[in-house]
Amino acid sequence: MKRTLRLHMVCLAILSLSLSACGTTSLKEPKPKEAETPTHKLTLDIRNPKVEISKQFEQLAAVYEKENPNVEIKIHTVGGAADDLSDLKAEISAGNGPDIFTNTGYQNAILWKNYLEDLSDQPWIKNAYPVALQPMILDHKIYGMPLNLEGYGFIYNKDLFKKAGIESVPKTLTQLTAAAKQLQKAGITPFATGYYEEWKLGVHLLNIAFAQQEEPTAFIKALNNGTEKITNNQTFKDTINLLDVTLKYGNANPLSTDYNMEVNLFATGKAAMIQQGNWVQPTLDQISPNMNVGFLPLSINDERKNDALVVSVPNYWVVNKQTTPEKKKEAKKFLNWMVSSEQGKRFMTNEFKFIPAFKNIKVDDVGPLAHDTLAYYQAGKILESNWPDFPVGVREEFGLAMQLYVRKQLTRDQLLEEFQKSWDKAKSTLK
Repeated sequence: MKRTLRLHMVCLAILSLSLSACGTTSLKEPKPKEAETPTHKLTLDIRNPKVEISKQFEQLAAVYEKENPNVEIKIHTVGGAADDLSDLKAEISAGNGPDIFTNTGYQNAILWKNYLEDLSDQPWIKNAYPVALQPMILDHKIYGMPLNLEGYGFIYNKDLFKKAGIESVPKTLTQLTAAAKQLQKAGITPFATGYYEEWKLGVHLLNIAFAQQEEPTAFIKALNNGTEKITNNQTFKDTINLLDVTLKYGNANPLSTDYNMEVNLFATGKAAMIQQGNWVQPTLDQISPNMNVGFLPLSINDERKNDALVVSVPNYWVVNKQTTPEKKKEAKKFLNWMVSSEQGKRFMTNEFKFIPAFKNIKVDDVGPLAHDTLAYYQAGKILESNWPDFPVGVREEFGLAMQLYVRKQLTRDQLLEEFQKSWDKAKSTLK
């Protein structure tokens, strides 16, 4: 399969790592607040989108506060169904937005540009992998700091696979279906399916339909100019086939199973597989320490190119352009401290279990899922995250349509038609 230049750049950047060392309306220009006279403590408000590291992030903030006694950090953690950005949009519109929040880049960076502080002069930039910065570069300026690198696919419980007598790792849809049957025969629920979360369907799962195109970027451009259609695309049909397998062999009531319930089903051994990424490692460590897990690809058919994980920078830390000069200065200092101080780097790997997007941070105790992700990276078996290139709003509509399909309110053909309608409507927002 051909790969875009961006994918080649990702491969080259990641190959230098080793295990030992390594609402869619445009927002108007805000009116910056006047400089405030600092009180005894300067308070930084941070919106954290990673529920998996909520406690660890608070501990990191406490370390920073100890080193900087005149600073207080308030963290608002969101995630799963709560992370639809509605709270952020409301706060920003009211002029009460957090000092630090996150942005996914590309179209969302364009949408939020008036609220993003220019970070082009920050010290951490020299250590960031250049390709990781691309989604946040607008007009030759850098507006976001990479959160981390993440890979996703099916995470599987190796002990349950062994119990069911599955000796080889399934890497095609036929093999995956056979493994699911074998698990079910052994009295084990094959899949934990938390489809209450529309992003699991409309972002992560459906991304496979884009990533497996011969030329994903060219395909997206063709959708935008009308020379390609989703309705007759075989890769989208194959992706629905995979969805059908997870529904047939998954837990009951997938649409009322949220993120936390789904992860708990898997972590407690009540299901053998889960569609998630290495970001769940801290949660697994809390619920079931030393759990014997690994990654499987999201195989939509029996072609060899299925044997790959999707990898990307999922989010970028950004500084609120409309906050006060004092808070901007402290926010930048905090972000740089996170990826340059010994304490910050230790939290990044040992506590957050992140795969750093910075060459100055060694990859040590990050857990088996990060190790598997790195192994796929080093083998060049990676797919792109294409959703940052989607027109704003289309991802949510994809997810909602897929939930209707799960509820059997749409047929397969109707689902494909809904995908096309959503894209045609959303592409009018492109700039």
